[in-house]
Amino acid sequence: MASTSRWAASVPTAVVSNQSGIGRGLVTRAQVDAVNRRVEELLGPLGPWLLCPHRPDDRCRCRKPLPGLVEQAAAALGVDPRDCVVIGDVGADVEAARAAGARSVLVPTPVTRPDEVAAAPAVAGDLAAAVAMVLDVGTVPR
Repeated sequence: MASTSRWAASVPTAVVSNQSGIGRGLVTRAQVDAVNRRVEELLGPLGPWLLCPHRPDDRCRCRKPLPGLVEQAAAALGVDPRDCVVIGDVGADVEAARAAGARSVLVPTPVTRPDEVAAAPAVAGDLAAAVAMVLDVGTVPR
């Protein structure tokens, strides 16, 4: 049996993120891309970065809680969305996963509302615990 760390290295990953600050003129796409590059310098490659630059009132399909970003990430990784797990910190992440047919794990932060925690199919105390849940095949409910 392969070690968890070796197996984890073979799991394709992507990052999906609402970035309405671009659409609202608060930051540029170049600034967001620079932050994302810095994250990868610190953590290593995370796979494709897919983001929604639109404002909440633009009614685009890519803004979470709609499934567009999750579907785009699955396509970029060459997998079916039903084989994906979205790890997020707010209800919109959970809803985007559900809408795409993916599973989800909620990692609450101070901005996560109690009703979002109650509605989540799986909750982890931190990112490491969420990843451990994902790697333990079958422990993340639909």
